[in-house]
Parts: sequence; C-alpha cells; structure tokens
Amino acid sequence: MFLNILGALWGGSFLFMRVAAPVLGPFLLIDLRVLIAGFALLIYAYAIRKMPDFRQKWKQYLLLGAVNAAIPFTMIATAELHVTASVSSILNATTPLFALLTAAIWLKERLRHGKVLSMFIGIAGVAILAGWGHLGHSPIVLLSILFSLLASVCYGIGGVYTKLHFASEAPLTLAIGQQLAAGLVLLPFSIPTVGRLQGMTLSIAASVFCLAVLSTSVGYLIYFYLIKSVGPTKTLSVTLLVPLYGVIWGMLLLGERLSVGTVTGLVLILSSTIMITETKLGAGSKRTVSQNQE
Repeated sequence: MFLNILGALWGGSFLFMRVAAPVLGPFLLIDLRVLIAGFALLIYAYAIRKMPDFRQKWKQYLLLGAVNAAIPFTMIATAELHVTASVSSILNATTPLFALLTAAIWLKERLRHGKVLSMFIGIAGVAILAGWGHLGHSPIVLLSILFSLLASVCYGIGGVYTKLHFASEAPLTLAIGQQLAAGLVLLPFSIPTVGRLQGMTLSIAASVFCLAVLSTSVGYLIYFYLIKSVGPTKTLSVTLLVPLYGVIWGMLLLGERLSVGTVTGLVLILSSTIMITETKLGAGSKRTVSQNQE
C-alpha cells in the first residue's frame, strides 16, 4: 500500500507543477517547493530529536542541492510550460539510464551487454515519444523535451555525487540538507519574480502545498519507511510506478490524452528501466532507489 502511495505522490508532483508553473513561474514555484519541504522535514527532525548538522559539509550540500534538486526541478517545471504532465513524468523515467551512464563515466563502472541494450531501448523510447507522440515539433517543444532529459542527467550526476560524498549520511539529514540548500541556490532567481504571488489562487496554493508537503516531505518520509520495512529491492519498483501515476493523474485531472507514440515510448522507457534495475539487483547491489523521482 505504501509503495503505491509513494508512487502516487511522486507521480502527482508533475500534475502540481503543470498547474502552478504557468502562474508562479518555474523559479518561484520550485523555491517555494524546496524551502517549504525542507522546513517541514526540519520540524519533523526536531520533533523526533534528530536535528541535522550541516557545518562540516555545507559546501557539498550546496552543490548537491543545486545538481540534485534546484536545477532539475526547475528544468522540469520549465518544460511543463509546454509539454504535458504525462510526457514529463515519462521522460523522468529515463533517470536510471543516465545514472548508468554517469556511473560508467565517473566511477568507471563496466557496461555489460545487457546494460548497453537497455540504454538503446531507452533512447529508442525517447525518440518515439518525441517524434511520434503528437507533441508537435516546434523548437520550444523540443527544447522542453531536452530540459526534461537534462533533469534526468542531473539526477544521474547527483546520485553518483551522493555515493561519493554522502555515503554515511543519515537519509533524513540528506533530504533536509538537499532541500534547504536548493532553496538558497534558487533565492537569487526567485526573489525578482516574487510579484507573481499576486496571481495566487486557491487552486495554485493547493498545488504548491501538495507539491512541497505531500510529494516532497511526506514522500521522503514514506520512502525512508519503505527502505526500513520492505528493503531497497522492493522499494526500487517505485521507479516504475511514478510515470504510471503521472500519466493517470494527467488523464484524470487535466484531461490529457495519450497517443500511440506516447504509449509506445512509455513501454520502451519502462522496459529499459526494468532491465537496468534488474541488472543492478542481479549484481548484488545494495544501493537504494534515487530519492528524486519527481
């Protein structure tokens, strides 16, 4: 049950960004998201008497917050000004593919034949989604697709950076530090757009709240609970649930429609993800699923 709830919350983040980004703009929306989420988690940490200490690694946290939250979140919110929540959530499922590439380049991890095949399948899925998904071929749409993919690249880099510099860090501390650091990084860009708050409506405020508190803060807490209760292997399947729920929410609440190309792209990208994650598990990996699925 909790696994489905987590998939629904992380998949719902694409819906909330699609609703709020056109009004608040990507920078202000994402800064509100990470700051509210960070402080909500900080309050939780205080309540359970596990306050984090960032003094020794504050520089590393600033870099992590930028690469693993501020930049990719903003890119996705920018992309969703021109592509649907469904498409954005599907493209986000390429994160394991780029994590694999980053690990191969940075950590010199060997790419076996199965992994190479999974990469080509994922790339084919993206190509079909972009070229046969009825998205249009205007420069702004293609740029939005590129932004969504670059966000996944950032997650791949962020995952490797976390492995190198935060291997012994408590997960809750890591989540709080990443969100608050991302908020600081975004402040110079969000403050000039604060006037957009005048367009805030009840539905926009609800979207911001759900994005920050439910999709991010509560999502992280459920994620940590699942890691402890069912283990990282089963939790890894949330990677497949996020785009599925992203598509479901987009269809039910935003009236988005799926083309044959979109469905084909989704199937290929998810197949690529399954092959990558199964290869990792088969190799005895004990790494947990990336904390950024939204």
